[in-house]
Amino acid sequence: MTFEENLERLGLTLPPAPPRGGVYTPIQDFGENLLYASGFGPAIDGLTPILGKVGKEVSLEDAQEAARRCTLNLLAALKAKIGDLSRVKRIVKLLVFVASDDEFYDQPQAANGASRLFVELFGEEVGLAARSAVGMNVLPGNIPVEVEAVIELKAE
Repeated sequence: MTFEENLERLGLTLPPAPPRGGVYTPIQDFGENLLYASGFGPAIDGLTPILGKVGKEVSLEDAQEAARRCTLNLLAALKAKIGDLSRVKRIVKLLVFVASDDEFYDQPQAANGASRLFVELFGEEVGLAARSAVGMNVLPGNIPVEVEAVIELKAE
């Protein structure tokens, strides 16, 4: 199945690419056929915001949902940059930041919300990335999760 077919099968749509929140580029080319995606948060217009620290105000399940929303925002920005997501050869690396309560230790489980969505949309061969899940004291705007990625494109 194609990316678009998998998106439809999951009942998802890509939101509009989020606007920049500062002085940076959302998606940066580097090397041959490589892209670096800046950190993306979970805010999507029309959906209830997910805010707070995981393990305190935010449950693990809501953190996984936040990670999924971060991934949708990242993919929307990626599509705006490259046009067609079928050009993705591999999701190389994910870095997932989790704003965590001091007694929360399941950051990798929260990050699974992003990892699973990449696999569901692209399949394991393309979507299963190397990954780090890191606990943070706070994230911008009190968001619970932020996702970055390194993406390899197919040679043109």
